[in-house]
Amino acid sequence: MDAQKLDMFIMTNQKFFPSEKIMYLKERLRDIDDEKFSLISTLELKDPTTILLVSIFLGTLGIDRFMIGDTGMGILKLLTGGLCGILTIIDWFTISNKTKELNFNKIMTHI
Repeated sequence: MDAQKLDMFIMTNQKFFPSEKIMYLKERLRDIDDEKFSLISTLELKDPTTILLVSIFLGTLGIDRFMIGDTGMGILKLLTGGLCGILTIIDWFTISNKTKELNFNKIMTHI
């Protein structure tokens, strides 16, 4: 794997991954071939900032959880009004990290 191409990928996509796992991701990507790297480059990653904004404005309806694929919690938030707002407030502080972990796990399954 070309080091320059790898550094460019990490720099442009670092906001999508947990900061403590970027070095591990970089090491794993260094060992793959160019064909797999082109496959990984085409993966659609969820933007943590967008998910946070959706959580702030539509979190009571569970739309943020549906967007990250957590359907069960999305239905629970939808039916209970975000557990009377408690789960909605918790998600305001945790949904970005959950989105970054989701993106990291998505990349790791394709490596």
